[in-house]
Formats: sequence, structure tokens, C-alpha cells
Amino acid sequence: MGQKVNPVGFRININKPWKSRWFSAKEYQQRLKEDLEIREGIKKQLKGAGIRDVEIERSPNAIRIIIYTSKPGVIIGRSGAGANLLREKIQQKIRRGAGFKTVVDLDVREVRHFEESATLVAQNIAEQLEKRISFRRALKATLDQVMKNQEVKGVKLMISGRLNGAEMSRREWLARGGIPLHTLRADIDFGKATAYTTHGTIGVKVWIYKGEAEQEQSS
Repeated sequence: MGQKVNPVGFRININKPWKSRWFSAKEYQQRLKEDLEIREGIKKQLKGAGIRDVEIERSPNAIRIIIYTSKPGVIIGRSGAGANLLREKIQQKIRRGAGFKTVVDLDVREVRHFEESATLVAQNIAEQLEKRISFRRALKATLDQVMKNQEVKGVKLMISGRLNGAEMSRREWLARGGIPLHTLRADIDFGKATAYTTHGTIGVKVWIYKGEAEQEQSS
């Protein structure tokens, strides 16, 4: 059986950035756990906000959280009420000693073209499957919509599970254009999502190829 590797992690520090940017020799374990809890909490609380990525930057007394979303209004809320509530919940997850407070800075950035993000495309397909739309129709319509974007050179969509309520789970996929997974300079975005249907969960995976990117020089 072939061994699979995440296309994004495979290209870290080549043409993909780190999603957590900080250094700590003594509190590495605690801060890493906090990062995971913050990401999971944001994605769970804002499930319908179309979140693509959550990046975290830290300094000794502050933490900056950058949220990339296709629906910034859902996160910010009326007069910033949603952002303030989210900031308070993140503050509760950050554990420090008595008398020490970490400043939480939220930076919400809009993703204008969802078809350029593999994660958002996967979420879109999962939402269609949960609405009982035929998986073939959902895949074909999404493939056509993504390929209309001139920045996209190739795309692959894959779903697996009890499709159409079948007793045996199976895998179906569609692809168009090139997907050079073994070329490190290739700018490939990868994302996945889970559709919760009456017949069980269906996994969705998306690969989007956007041409060759310039390699980032490590300092």
C-alpha cells in the first residue's frame, strides 16, 4: 500500500508558510496544545463561516490570530460583537500565571475567491452532500465552477463513504488538468472536510494546482 503525505506539509518552507509562527524552549508543549485548542474551538464555533485557515503568531505578552474566511461578517458580527465574544473565549483557553494577561489580537481576512481554496471547496461539497444532493452532480458542478478560475491549472475531487446510502462504502473521484504531486515547486493546495449524512459520514478531499510557485528562501 502506498504511503500518503499531506501536499501542504510536504511543501512547508519551500512554497508554503508555517501556520504557527513562534518559538519557545520552555513552554513549547503548552503553547502547541493551546494552538490546537484555539484552532479546533474557532472551527467548531464558526462552522458556517467558511474558514480556510487559522494562523497564529506569538510574542512574550501577546498573541495574534489571523483568520482567513469567505464570510468575514459572520465572524465580526454586528458592531464587532462576534469578534469580541470570540476574543473572550480564546482568552479563557490561554493559561498563564496569576497576574499575567496575554493580549489577544484578532485579524479577520476575507477570501474573495473560494474556488482557489481546497478547504473551502471541500466544505462546499460536504454541505451539498448533507443537503442530499447527488454526489455526482455535486462533484461535476463544483469541478466546472473551480476550473472557471484562471488561476487554477488543475483540480482533483475525491469522496469516500456510503455513497447514496449503499451498504458498502466506496470511493469516487473526478479530476481535470494536471496535479503534479511529486513536484515540490508546484503550488498545490489540499483540503478536506466531512459530510454528516443519515447513512454515515462521507469524507471529502480536494487538490487544487495553481501553477509553479517561487521557492521561499529560508533564513
